[in-house]
Amino acid sequence: MEDQVLLLPKERKKITLTTTLQTACKKIAPVWPLENFVAVNPYLGLTDKNFETVAQQLATVGGIQTTLPVSFYRNKIREGIISRKDLGEALTKKAGNVRDVDAFIQSLETKEDAGVGTATIATYSDVATQVTKQDWNRFVTGRISTWAASYFDKGQALWKASNPQIGLFKAWREEATVDLTTEITGLKGFRKAVEALSADPLQAAQKALEVLDVPESALPLYLHRLLLRVGGWSAYAARLDWDKELYGKKGAVSLEFLSVLLCWEACLLECLDGPQLRFSWLTAKKRLVEANQDTELSEELSDLLVLQEAFDLAAQRALIEKFQRAPANEMAKPTRPKAQAIFCIDVRSEVYRRNLEQADSEVETIGFAGFFAFPIQFVPLAHSTGEAQCPVLIPTGPTILEEIPDAATNKRAHSNRVLRHQLKQVWKSFKSGAITCFSFVSPMGLSYLPKLFTDSFGITRPVPHPDGAGLDRKEAKQKSISLEVGNHADLSVGIPLEQRTQLAKNALNAMSLTENFAPFVLIVGHGSTSVNNPHATGLDCGACGGHSGEANAKVAAAVLNDKEVRKQLVEAKLSIPEDTVFLACLHDTTTDEVSIFNEQEVPLSHIGEFGELKRSLAKAARGARAERALRMAITENQDQALISRSKDWSQVRPEWGLAGCSAFVVAPRERTKKLNFGGQSFLHSYDWKKDADFSILELIMTAPMVVTSWINLQYYGSTVDNLNFGSGNKTLHNVTAGLGVLEGYSGDLRVGLPMQSVHDGTRYQHEPLRLNVVIEAPIEAMNAILEKHRAVRDLCDNTWIFLLALDAGGKVTHRYRGNLQWEAL
Repeated sequence: MEDQVLLLPKERKKITLTTTLQTACKKIAPVWPLENFVAVNPYLGLTDKNFETVAQQLATVGGIQTTLPVSFYRNKIREGIISRKDLGEALTKKAGNVRDVDAFIQSLETKEDAGVGTATIATYSDVATQVTKQDWNRFVTGRISTWAASYFDKGQALWKASNPQIGLFKAWREEATVDLTTEITGLKGFRKAVEALSADPLQAAQKALEVLDVPESALPLYLHRLLLRVGGWSAYAARLDWDKELYGKKGAVSLEFLSVLLCWEACLLECLDGPQLRFSWLTAKKRLVEANQDTELSEELSDLLVLQEAFDLAAQRALIEKFQRAPANEMAKPTRPKAQAIFCIDVRSEVYRRNLEQADSEVETIGFAGFFAFPIQFVPLAHSTGEAQCPVLIPTGPTILEEIPDAATNKRAHSNRVLRHQLKQVWKSFKSGAITCFSFVSPMGLSYLPKLFTDSFGITRPVPHPDGAGLDRKEAKQKSISLEVGNHADLSVGIPLEQRTQLAKNALNAMSLTENFAPFVLIVGHGSTSVNNPHATGLDCGACGGHSGEANAKVAAAVLNDKEVRKQLVEAKLSIPEDTVFLACLHDTTTDEVSIFNEQEVPLSHIGEFGELKRSLAKAARGARAERALRMAITENQDQALISRSKDWSQVRPEWGLAGCSAFVVAPRERTKKLNFGGQSFLHSYDWKKDADFSILELIMTAPMVVTSWINLQYYGSTVDNLNFGSGNKTLHNVTAGLGVLEGYSGDLRVGLPMQSVHDGTRYQHEPLRLNVVIEAPIEAMNAILEKHRAVRDLCDNTWIFLLALDAGGKVTHRYRGNLQWEAL
């Protein structure tokens, strides 16, 4: 598509239509499908502006809330969590506000919670809804959602109404010209209006804008409003563009989707035109221009932002005090530990790590991003395509096959898994067919009663675990990975020796694990086990692209156990002792069980110590479950109750995931070993003295720090405005297109987390706090990285995250104030 010049009447300058549409699309954060539901910052694309400006913009454009109601903060003041000092600092910080703290607190007593926010600007469908008293907004959203679900379908639908083989805009236009629903509903001439549009999305968008006659100055707000009105499908289109752009290609799905929305508006205007509608639309366009010029915060929003700032300051103060009160600590002496366990930085690992260290003080734990610096494409056994096992911020590396070491067993398992999958698809078609479904229910229904009984009482799983689906138990236990270079279908697979060595070197350096290796080094990926849970992958490892970290752990252990790799590492001055064995493990965050996949590699001389290690792991699991049971309000039979949640099809809260995440500490473990973060802090091991050029610090601040802010802000957005940035009530979810959920039978694709993931029915389990990042490193080094990476600096300068500096004594000494300036504490 070529750029075209958009000329709007009575405007002073020409702008490029493509650029205008693309700029609007970039304000929408992407959303990943349910098969790899990774956390995303819902404010992505807006972080180049400060938090308060975005709060006002979202309130204006989408009626979106960026704080909780005033009653939440009022209760925090009454409970003493928000102090007068916090309020005073927040009031002063907001444009030098010198309001009296007591008077401000008093004013809160008479304030009532506002209802659901409404946008102060309108689209044409908003105007039509208001004037005609018919809900055209719901109708338009429903029609777009029905079409989009068909177009983007990932294999759920038996019949497809849309052609996914052609461009998005052409597919919509093709269907809209034959869909009678619009005219039956009262939009006479709608199909002719669509047919009159160009098949080129840019030309059609230009024509639509001419019909709508939106003033140029107000166009960014109007386009943003359009996208937010169907925010779920807009976000899915943004994700398709994200994937293309990650690999250097040009994405235009969002632009075409926005063209569809514009054409709906223009065709609606042509079909519902009338004097009152025309006058109301002129008034709405005037308000668009005024809103674009209005930069003043409303009193209500201003007060809420002060309260949110005070709440953030209170949490920050508590975190700083936690470090200040901690006993003085020094770096541990380089005595060889019994074992070293490398966990993901995930907040759930903090609970298990602390319990493991208490179970055995000679076990050392390390925190690192859960893909362990092995950004692989993983192809499960009997699959033809792979899954990206790395953060969505970076491209994948080598492709790795899953296989069973014995060739004959592998071939048999491959054939059996394919056959079982095919039979499952045939059975599904039979159950779901328009005619066969009736003959299925009556004769077959009673045969399901025993399974229904055992599933209901947690004796069996309603569905097989995805990891072992299509395999018998023996085959599932034998699965391994192959590093051998070769071909699979059209893919080049395996890792050459030189690349293995480089990956191993990068990983060990990034982990600050370059000496004093223990006899056992556990590489502990994590995953979650639950059933009847569309958002199950949201509980898996975000650093592994929304998958279990099992594959990465297996690959990392295999590479680091490779004798040839170790020989080459010696040349790079990285010497791993011969008696050190790397163990590939998986931490199930729902049950807190840790599985070890390559026990057979433990030498006979270490069997006794290995037995002790396994007992320590089991003890740590019991301790972690006991701690989590309190949060789940489980007081009896805690162990079994928590394990049972993993296979309970009626359980809406199998675990709390990352709810409560509010801190990210980047420092040696010795700085945090005596601190209890209650499963609310990401912990990344880092020793700046081993990072001569600060390249590792740069990697941490541009990758894990950004990813943890995404997680934190996803939970934040899902808490403060679940309607727009969450996914509503789990019990009402309908999986659509195999990629997302609707809440009920229709409406927009939902994004973010279900309400049950942040609220226990009585109180919030995740409270809206922006991430506090605590780093032990020279301030000059951090500033140099902020200056080099504008997007990271925006997060800090615009207070999407708060940055704190830790000294060698484990005390927080400085706080970042923006513009590369720090204040002493």
